[in-house]
Amino acid sequence: MAVGSGPWFGLLGPLDVRIGDRPVPVRAGKHRALLAALSLRAGRVVGVAELVGFLWGDDPPARTRGTLQTYVMRLRQLLGDASLIRTTADGYRLVVPPERVDVHRFTTAADLARRAALAGEAARAADLYADALALWRGPALVDVPSEALRRDEATRLAERLLTVHEGRNDVELALGHHERLVPALRALTADHPHRDRFRAQLMTALYRCSRQAEALEAFRQAPNPGPELRALHRAILVGDPALAAPSTPADPDVPDQLPPDVPDFAGRADAVARVTDLIAPTGTAVPVVAVTGPAGVGKTALAVHVAHRLRDRFPDGRLYADLRGSGRGPATADVLTRFLRALGVPPEQIPVDPDEQGTLFRTLLAGRRVLLVLDDAAAPDRVRPLLPGTADCPVLVTSRDDLRGLIAVDGARRVALDVMSPQDSLELLGDTGPAARELAERCGGLPLTLRVAAAAGPAPRFLARLGDRDPVEAALDALPAAARRLFGLLAVVPGPDTTAEAVANAADLPVDAAATLLNQLAAARLVQAHAGRYRRHEALTGHPLPAEDVRAARERLLRFYVRAVDHCAELLYPDLMRLPPADDTPVHLPRIETAAQARTWLDAERANLTAAIRSAAEQGPADVSWRLADGLRGYLWIGKHVTEWLTAARYGLDAASAHHDRAGQAAMHQNLGTLHWRLGDFPTSIAHYTRAVELHRAAGDPISEAGVRGNLGLVRLDAGDLAGARNDLETCLALTREAGCPKSEAAVLTGLGVLAIDTGELAEAEDLLTEALAISTERGHQACRISSETLLGLTHRLRGNLDQALSHLDEALRLSTEAGFREATARALENQAAVHLDLGAPDTALTLANRALAELAEDGDQRTTTNVLVVLGAISRAKHDLRTADEQYQQALTKARHIGYRFGEANALVGLAGVRRLRGEPVEAKALATRAVALATTHGLKLIEAAARTELATTLLTLTTHP
Repeated sequence: MAVGSGPWFGLLGPLDVRIGDRPVPVRAGKHRALLAALSLRAGRVVGVAELVGFLWGDDPPARTRGTLQTYVMRLRQLLGDASLIRTTADGYRLVVPPERVDVHRFTTAADLARRAALAGEAARAADLYADALALWRGPALVDVPSEALRRDEATRLAERLLTVHEGRNDVELALGHHERLVPALRALTADHPHRDRFRAQLMTALYRCSRQAEALEAFRQAPNPGPELRALHRAILVGDPALAAPSTPADPDVPDQLPPDVPDFAGRADAVARVTDLIAPTGTAVPVVAVTGPAGVGKTALAVHVAHRLRDRFPDGRLYADLRGSGRGPATADVLTRFLRALGVPPEQIPVDPDEQGTLFRTLLAGRRVLLVLDDAAAPDRVRPLLPGTADCPVLVTSRDDLRGLIAVDGARRVALDVMSPQDSLELLGDTGPAARELAERCGGLPLTLRVAAAAGPAPRFLARLGDRDPVEAALDALPAAARRLFGLLAVVPGPDTTAEAVANAADLPVDAAATLLNQLAAARLVQAHAGRYRRHEALTGHPLPAEDVRAARERLLRFYVRAVDHCAELLYPDLMRLPPADDTPVHLPRIETAAQARTWLDAERANLTAAIRSAAEQGPADVSWRLADGLRGYLWIGKHVTEWLTAARYGLDAASAHHDRAGQAAMHQNLGTLHWRLGDFPTSIAHYTRAVELHRAAGDPISEAGVRGNLGLVRLDAGDLAGARNDLETCLALTREAGCPKSEAAVLTGLGVLAIDTGELAEAEDLLTEALAISTERGHQACRISSETLLGLTHRLRGNLDQALSHLDEALRLSTEAGFREATARALENQAAVHLDLGAPDTALTLANRALAELAEDGDQRTTTNVLVVLGAISRAKHDLRTADEQYQQALTKARHIGYRFGEANALVGLAGVRRLRGEPVEAKALATRAVALATTHGLKLIEAAARTELATTLLTLTTHP
């Protein structure tokens, strides 16, 4: 850790003495013992007799005082400042503040942490405990040759360290960090099998991770469980609620997806009270309240209003989904994905299968208090997959259906919502006069109609022109013809809401004109307006429009989506191969000028775009389906919107296959190949890419074939098939150059550079990557330029040219930060960390590696995360923190195996083998190194193979020397 200016004395590990930034080696054993004894009592006098006992025990030399004075003189010379050790009448004193000695800083932080925990300040306690533990670099006084110091001080400090671990574990469990604690608790339990508190903490953490069987197995492994551990075992067996994780989540970003409350909500006091009562848990069953009634009766307004009133009861979040029961609502997997992301699950960890999503969803909600609002459910089977498994997470459902099945099977309680009472209707109209009473009756007590009537002006005036018409019809008739037409055309919007740009294209109007008409409709309460988006209630219908007008409007809207997505794609990933534009029909594009604006627009329109893909696949024009899916491929990759991506690509492929469109089929196979590559499912990815290559070849399109070949080579590279990767990449490069299309040349050269690095051909890698950098810089291919800079940094590091490595990596970091490419930023930081570790600066390396992890925290690529964990393991090893290094290498190994990342797996095995050897486990180290050699040899990973063989040889030597 950073020690700042002034002298620093580290005893928690090998003796570490620094004067400012200058390390001071203390090579003589007696000198180390003397300095350790003085440091342990920094600022206080240590008597001569006591120092003699520390240095020589019961066998002091003949000239004890003279020898001691000589040692002090030598220490003063080493420290370069004689005033640091003062001579007193009784002994010697180290003249430094206690906080300049790591032992004292450790005990101070530990005491403060304990007090914070007792005061209920768990987060502060966790930070203080972490500060205390970060000071340890190995066993205390490990290289101090003093039996007395080791017996008295090292033993005391070792016990205090275990106590601090116990305290840290308690506050981390209180903060809900049980999942991240499991690896550390396993290591602590293995190292201290007779310490029941560590085992109890491990059992609790496993139980809260829904790993009850493992928790019970941990108990069975206890050598001699005490009464407290046996009591915990019984509590786990019966599922004692007291063991549940804390209701307040560790993450302060609590999800709140509720729509805004209705500003003029009126009446419904009885219904509000009944829903509020029914939603309270009364047992272990999940409270499900179904608010049912006809369209326009106010079900959604009531549900949202009650949810806002009860928000304080659900401190862990409020989740909302519009199931759009009267139309084609979102798929269950899409809803669950949205919920899981809101609950903090990284996108790459969200399963694709809806059943697995549901299991994960229920697991996350266990022990939390979250309210779910499921709006406009068509039938019970739309609700059941979204139900949690705990009574603390009630569900509020609205539906036009009576949901009898949900009541009969799932115990839902029904609140049938009828029209509003006359008194409530008058309250909503804001008038109690005779005209208002008649108008309320004409509105039938429907809140939706009453709001439209209230917006139409004073009740007497509106009533006078109402005649025998419906109030909504009369309100529409009062608007200009253009507004009435626009209202009818809103029916073509495929998703939940829309924007002025989209409506302008559908209605073939200027954007300003469309926005003016939408605002007129909003003022008349015929559409809802919020944050620049508009929504028409499905219960409100306008005058019928000519079918041809509606058809043309729908096609214009879908073509607008295609052009807008293409525009965003050019800003976000201009060098990504896509289908050529279909036409140049003029459209009103949204004002999007930067990559950040493009991503923001795509985020806002994602629900509409995925709905448009399905609509086009089912109703035409079919090409819109695969064109939208193709244009969104890069965006869905960046955001890891896996379920939407899979749905879009499948609809696109089905539509292209049905219409025998070869280019569309190839694009969708490429799309699915990219998706499964992202998921780490390399065999499926290779199958889709291979089919895309066949289709392009059959169509005589070498340029497109080359693009897919390049990706196919990169997938094979990740899968460890280096021979296949070389064949695909070299074929891609040849096709690209033959066709005279250099667009993907730099990317292919980069891939070949990676291959050369993996196979140990570093000179060739430098040539390939230098050429890729020149091409990508000249043509403005930013992503490829960043990759080339990063890989050149890696290549120079492997060749020992550390200054050149840092130069390339600094540029990669600058470019990736400016572009907002977080994964590329993480890769640059990871490689910078490795370089600084090679330079002997582990603290700087640790800072860089932690920054890399922070960049990957939300939606990081698992391969990059694996590489960062390997670097962190190496840093921890360099800092003599072997336990942490072991955990980090294990995490890297697990991730690499999960996604089939052979390079990362072999690299982690080598690192783990080295740590196990240093921890005195040479047999285990030999097995790990042997596996690393076999894996690297099988896949042709020459550099990793060399490192693995070196580690294996070192381990075998250790076994020979110390059998």
